[in-house]
Parts: sequence; structure tokens; C-alpha cells
Amino acid sequence: MTVVIARVDIAVVRLPLVHEFETSSHRKNHLDHILVRVTSTDGVVGWGECACPSDPYYCGETTETCWSIAGEHLAPLLIDKPWEHPADAAALLAKVSGNPFARAGVEMACWDLYGRVAGESLAALVGGTAERCEAGVSLGIEPTIDDLLTQVQAHLAQGYRRIKLKIRPGWDVAPVRAVREAFGDVTLQVDANTAYPADAAPRLARLDRFGLAMIEQPFAADELLAHARLAQSLDTAICLDESITSQAMLRVALRLGACSIVNVKVSRLGGIAAARAVHDECFARGVPVWCGGMHEFGIGRAANLAVASLPGFVLPSDVSGSDKYYRRDILTEPIRARDGWVPVPRQSPGLGVEIDEEVVAAHTLRARAIRRDNVSVGLGIEGV
Repeated sequence: MTVVIARVDIAVVRLPLVHEFETSSHRKNHLDHILVRVTSTDGVVGWGECACPSDPYYCGETTETCWSIAGEHLAPLLIDKPWEHPADAAALLAKVSGNPFARAGVEMACWDLYGRVAGESLAALVGGTAERCEAGVSLGIEPTIDDLLTQVQAHLAQGYRRIKLKIRPGWDVAPVRAVREAFGDVTLQVDANTAYPADAAPRLARLDRFGLAMIEQPFAADELLAHARLAQSLDTAICLDESITSQAMLRVALRLGACSIVNVKVSRLGGIAAARAVHDECFARGVPVWCGGMHEFGIGRAANLAVASLPGFVLPSDVSGSDKYYRRDILTEPIRARDGWVPVPRQSPGLGVEIDEEVVAAHTLRARAIRRDNVSVGLGIEGV
């Protein structure tokens, strides 16, 4: 089966959040993600999502860099280039160094297109076996502890059984203690998003007594030795996110003992194939993984669910329902959780979801079409 892409559309789409979300670096009330639509010479369409943050806090990429890289460099590499499998498309995109969020969005669209042509779901194509995924929720830094407890209570009432709290220096021990005291033995973990200096081990050691499932990424991405020292000094497991940028970095981190749990993110790793490779290595080594999120819209969320259906994802993942974040997602049928579980889209080919193109058009800030004859810029994806 040969696929040839005739056109790539990219669009910056803004969705307001149901509830403002604050991490160790910034607070946000909306998200701007880039949607990617590829169209084959046979007229088959595939969708992807660059779920990159707008600002360079989580990583060096931003919405603006993804817009430039996807439009000026990645999309042109695909036009009129025949390929047999998404891995071949990924090889074409590999000419562009770095920029994993941009590459992930374009590669995702190729997987969706391929699945639609082949008549298979993405979950089946990657080898996923689970019919549903256990979903945890990630809660941001709130103005007060009472506000945080209100959020925890609301999500536990919705059936979620794992709570992840964002922490930073000055907002760590007190909120963790309050949640543990208020909600007993609920599965609880924390995520620092690199907020602590490498000498903050004594501060983080104070969290050891709260029975956390893990402490995620306390130090900078390249501070693997500091993570290894912390891991040796605590009973609580250390999980790495920002540090695991490739399969090679995974091997270094595991060799050093810098973590015992890995957060697998499609966007951070540069695509579905790379995320599956990291999963496969962890699975072979007996290292538990879970699927992290970037507040994806429905397209990226569906891709995460497909990846999270692989057998090594034994911990609750950040694949909660779309309605946790958005009153109106871009799908005709939003992804929803029930009793803390989310079904894996398997009934339809590709990502297994359908895009509400009217909603996309209504929320598009700018768009661009890249095709064989020219490059055009417009106010929305043509045909949407």
C-alpha cells in the first residue's frame, strides 16, 4: 500500500479551559495547539496535533516554533513523497533535527491517514491490547489549599482514582499533607516540572512520609545524577518526564538509576513510533510506564489512548475525559471517562474519532496550506 500526500494544512486553534491551570512556571486559561491535516492524492484525510505549550517553559519549543517548523520544513518533506508505512514518513521527517512536538503532530496525521486507508485503528496498528485505560487527573497549583481540596473532591466524585498534584518550592509539603489527611489512601503523586534546584533533596525528602506513588521530575532535565542521588535516598519512586527525550536518554537514565518509573509522552518524544519504542524498552526491562499528557485536544488525546493501550502501561495515565479541560472539544463525540476509565477508540480506522470541522473553523486563529504548487495563507483551513 503506497501513500502519497498531496497537501498538508496546519491551523492554530484556541480552546478556552474549563478551569485555569497553574504549573510551577505559569498559569493559563486557554490553550493554542496546532492541528495538522494531511490529504493523500486519493483524497483520504488524516489528522494530527502539535500539543506544544505556547511559551518555552516546559521545553524549548513553542506554538510559534512549531508553526514555523511544521509549515516551512516538515510539511514540504512529505509532499509527493511515496511511503508504505508511517515509519517511512517518520524517516522523511527525521531530516529535521530536534523539534519533537512539531514532528509528533505531523507524524500523527500520517498514522491517522494510514489507518484510514488500511481500515485499522491506531491502537491495533501499534499493537495495543487494552480496551480501556485507567485515567488519573493532573491538578494545578491553586490559589489556596481549600481551593485544591475542592478540586480533588470534585474529581474523586467523578470516579478518578489517581490524583497528581503540581508542586514547586513553597507549594509542596503543605498541599500534599492536606490532600492526604482529607482523602486518606487515595493514590497520590506529585509533579515538579523541574522546579527544584539540584541541592533540594532535603526539602523533597519531607514528602517521603506521605506514601506517594511517585515524585515526578523534581530537577532539570539534564540533572540525571541529581535524580539518581535522590532516588537512592528516598523510599518514594522517582519518575522522569522532561529528561526522557529519546530512547537513548532512557537508557542513560535507567543505567544511572535516575528513575524507576517513566512518563511516556508522544509529543515530547517526537511521535507515536518513538513513544512505542520507549514503551517497548521499558516493558522489556520491567520498568512501569504511564502516558503523560499536554492538555491535548481530542486528536492528541485519541493518539495517547492508542499508545496507552500497550501492555506496559500499568499505571493510571493522564488520559482523562476531554470535558475535564474543555466545554466543547473539536470532536463530534468528545472523549469521556466513566468511573475513572476511558475507552480506547477502536471501532473506526485511524485515530478512531471524527473531527467537528465547524468547531475547528470557529476556533482557528490562522491557517496555512502547503501543497505541491504553492504555499497559501488564509484565515482557516480551506474546506473546513
